Amino acid sequence: MTGPSAQPADLDRQNPEAEIAARAEAYRNWGRWGDDDRLGTLNFIDEAKRLEAAGLVRTGRVVSLSQSFDMNGPQKGWRRRTNPVHLMMDTGSDAERGAQGFPHGIGGADDHISMPLQCSTQWDGLGHIFDHGNAWNGRRAGDVVTSDGDLVTGIEHAASVIVSRGVLLDVARHLRPETGELEDGYAITAADLDATIAAQATEVGRGDIVLVRTGQLARARRDGWGDYAGGPAPGLSLTTAGWLHASEIAAIATDTWGFEVRPNEFDVPAFQPLHQVVIPNLGLTIGELWDLEELGGVCAASGSYDFLLSAAPLPITGAVGSPINPVAIL
Repeated sequence: MTGPSAQPADLDRQNPEAEIAARAEAYRNWGRWGDDDRLGTLNFIDEAKRLEAAGLVRTGRVVSLSQSFDMNGPQKGWRRRTNPVHLMMDTGSDAERGAQGFPHGIGGADDHISMPLQCSTQWDGLGHIFDHGNAWNGRRAGDVVTSDGDLVTGIEHAASVIVSRGVLLDVARHLRPETGELEDGYAITAADLDATIAAQATEVGRGDIVLVRTGQLARARRDGWGDYAGGPAPGLSLTTAGWLHASEIAAIATDTWGFEVRPNEFDVPAFQPLHQVVIPNLGLTIGELWDLEELGGVCAASGSYDFLLSAAPLPITGAVGSPINPVAIL
């Protein structure tokens, strides 16, 4: 087993440009679903896949995989990402005092929320990340996302798509059974993913949505948010790009802020290199800040790690991401 700060050996840690470019070219899915495609790897989910997923419902238990949306979240303002601000516009006090102007004693409450779309549990849409000015499917970034939003791959196009077989890969429980938590900076490799699949006696294939539990959220809840948002974290290694491509999964999500290992795996400045490969080149939809704690316990107790997963984004026209309340139905 690799140590807490160990990184895969097959990376040139001095040359992120070359490492990113090689994987972007090798695993690029541009044109795979036609020039007009808006969904990328979500195309792997079809009606047969959803029927298969529906057959996984055994008890009818529903587990929410969402963190809270409130002012006590982890965001610290980086690039103007703040926690949700929730304001009441009509309250019970207004109703009691007859200040709302309604007839025959009826009253009500209304509220308002203001938040970045990626401040809590969310999907990264295909317009979220670019590679050298290119968006998904080889389009120019400036032609896709403008001040009017994502004109091509807006998250609304996925609103009725993301229902499939979910598979939890509890890498933290497999690699660290004594704590159930991976250390910050631990780079999850393809070998780690395969070993977890084998240990769980499950499988991952075309159209699945893979959820990777690192245990970092459990640690943040115990010790405080600290640098959970944007700081050091366990996550997927850049070297998993080939695994993500070959597996033909539809989407992937983690319980961390940034999906991939942080700090990133280079000795020179680099920022989210796996994002740069898999979103604009593979067309892979990525979820972050998911709460996999209850689900991890349920799956460990039952010995079953697959389930029906429903994770529809809000159909916000032109958005490059969306808050969600994903649910696993077991």
